[in-house]
Amino acid sequence: MELLSTVIMFGLMFGIMYFVLIRPQKKQQEKVQDMLSNLKVGDSIVTIGGLHGIIDEINDAKKTVVLDCEGIYLTFERRAVARVVAKVEDATETEDLDTDVSDVDEETTED
Repeated sequence: MELLSTVIMFGLMFGIMYFVLIRPQKKQQEKVQDMLSNLKVGDSIVTIGGLHGIIDEINDAKKTVVLDCEGIYLTFERRAVARVVAKVEDATETEDLDTDVSDVDEETTED
């Protein structure tokens, strides 16, 4: 009887450890891998060292990215990307909005 309760306790402890430690870590790894695989030229990113830049080139064979940091081009390992600040689609939408606002301003000044 004591053996059965000991086995149940170990099983319960393993189950708790799985749901508290292992499962969240796997989800976080999948999220990071998904972010790295979806990088595109033009994305604004931050590296693990805190460097802000825009992706100028992606080399899938070497798993590197080239960042444009105000005219200085730096090559980093793909895994050195900590987070994506702005995606390419976000930047183009912002440019479209800026263009629309300037068109409206020109129309109002012509009246």
